[in-house]
Amino acid sequence: MKIIDFNNIYVSYEVNPVLENINLEIEEGQHWAILGSNGSGKSTLIKLLSNDLYPNTKYKFKKLIFGKERWSIFDLKKNLGIITNDLHNYFEKHGNFLTAYEVVLSGYYSSIGVFKHQDFTKTQHKKALEVLEFLEISHIKDKKVHQMSTGQLRRCIIGRALIHEPKAFILDEPTVGLDIKAQNSFLQIIRKLSSKASIILVTHHIEEIFSEISHIAMLYNKTIFKQGEKKEILNSDNLSKIFESKIILEEENQRYYIKSIE
Repeated sequence: MKIIDFNNIYVSYEVNPVLENINLEIEEGQHWAILGSNGSGKSTLIKLLSNDLYPNTKYKFKKLIFGKERWSIFDLKKNLGIITNDLHNYFEKHGNFLTAYEVVLSGYYSSIGVFKHQDFTKTQHKKALEVLEFLEISHIKDKKVHQMSTGQLRRCIIGRALIHEPKAFILDEPTVGLDIKAQNSFLQIIRKLSSKASIILVTHHIEEIFSEISHIAMLYNKTIFKQGEKKEILNSDNLSKIFESKIILEEENQRYYIKSIE
């Protein structure tokens, strides 16, 4: 099944075009990184993927997610886990009284918190504990959000989506705000997650591209400049084009890093 099947998609804010002629197919089981500089349209593309935004165009287009044109947001979240920095910040501000366990459990109702009128089965409680264990945060089960590190909260938010066992995850610059040690630890968790679901990583950080990523799409000049298998697309020339700088890309032990930039 195709997770994403987009063809000839245009998006404008008022009269200003933001994305043009977007064509993208992502198969279930594949892991993708979508690369682009700040302002390249990554946030708009995430909104298209999450069904928070629809094309506004006179052109004929195709926009299918898991083979369907229309989804309720609640049903879509059961199939597509969407982890954004906006959601992280919202929990920091409005859910800082919640424990790690409650953040994960709240995924069943897509709520910010757990409330008396919400009924949870023994199976659901057991599943929440299993998710905490899988994400290696069982030891902070009773820790409140305001006491957590950035990485701990981010794992809780992933757990909130993982409770539904979605077929794919969209991760928006997942290591932002993490120090070097926490970045490495968090990427190991994402690699572990990739054994359960497809990963769509949206970023401009090359170091976030882990070895299981099989395909790359590059956003530039309001469209997808290049896309395909990682070994064919991820190179110095293509990166230099989309970031408008001379970039030398190196690879070591299946991890990529920028050797120099001018």
